[in-house]
Amino acid sequence: MAHMLKNVKVPPNSASLEEARARTFEFFRMCCRSIPHVMDIYNLHDVVSPSQLRSAAAAEVRKNANVTNPKVIDMLLFKGMEELMNIVNQSKQRHHIVGQYVVGNQGLVQDVSAKDRDASNFLKKFYSSNYS
Repeated sequence: MAHMLKNVKVPPNSASLEEARARTFEFFRMCCRSIPHVMDIYNLHDVVSPSQLRSAAAAEVRKNANVTNPKVIDMLLFKGMEELMNIVNQSKQRHHIVGQYVVGNQGLVQDVSAKDRDASNFLKKFYSSNYS
């Protein structure tokens, strides 16, 4: 998979919104094709399933669904391609992938034990402000 991404060149600017949209779909397909390889090289099988990673990639693409300027879409595709190449070329470590795409916006889920239930309101606010 890494050899496939090494041959990718920076595309010229999109002439229209339809062309930028087609490039976005092609980029998403490339991300989905690289998921099994990413799962293997980062040993993510115990943390996340391929469908969850695919959903995270789709969420990243949908985050910018309201953008209508083809030049901005090209810039976002370039940044996405750079991120994908960094992941596939192992420029990131496992905890970067888990923190950004597995845990994501949910944050870390904390287990509230019995001793934490008796904590003062000040400590509860302090703990919640540091973990969110």
